[in-house]
Amino acid sequence: MDMDKQRILIVGGGSGMGLALARCCLEKGATVIIAGRGEAKLDVARGELGRPAALETAAVDISREAEVAALFQRTGELDHIVSTAAAIEGAYRLLPEIELEAAQRVVESKFYGPLLLAKHGAPKLSAKGSLTFVSGIAAYRPAARGSVAAAVNAALEGLVRALAVELAPIRVNAVSPGWVDTPIWELVAGDRKAQTLAAMAERLPAGRVGRPEDIADAISFLMGNGFTTGETLHVEGGHRLV
Repeated sequence: MDMDKQRILIVGGGSGMGLALARCCLEKGATVIIAGRGEAKLDVARGELGRPAALETAAVDISREAEVAALFQRTGELDHIVSTAAAIEGAYRLLPEIELEAAQRVVESKFYGPLLLAKHGAPKLSAKGSLTFVSGIAAYRPAARGSVAAAVNAALEGLVRALAVELAPIRVNAVSPGWVDTPIWELVAGDRKAQTLAAMAERLPAGRVGRPEDIADAISFLMGNGFTTGETLHVEGGHRLV
């Protein structure tokens, strides 16, 4: 995909998959705006990306509509909007242990956030532009402790299909990752992260868990393919097969 002169907003671009996508887009000549809730984390990400002139940052909580509206007043016209944001701390619990506040944070970051990004961001997109969101394997292979993630990911994919119809010709898609080695796993598995990921790698047909760059590559495809909309692209190493 030729990204020269394109402007791309990546919410959640401060780490993991979003950071990998930001690096990819910058290397391809795009102007990139990485957005997230914390200024300090964004500054660290800017340093990791080499502080290029084509990189901008924006602090925003996408669960707050006023902040999302203000964000798009600052960004100006855009070619693509991506959100990899997910607030999952405290969400992976057995049903009797689930705290509603933790579940609400997941809904706000992975459903209401994308909804608000579409509402306020679509008017800023070119007719050939796109919105891409990140769901996840939990919608297809749910497990104990994962009921909230399963439900929210499935809801997000339903939203993607509806928005693809309503916002056409703007394209709207989702990427559904499997297990990817990102900092989120430190919250999910703690000091058992390496052991947990290694056990999954042995099960997967691909023979390994995902890397942030795998998901960045998939998102890049969806941004560039003008004939793909309303779809969920599965990038999970064959997880749905085992």
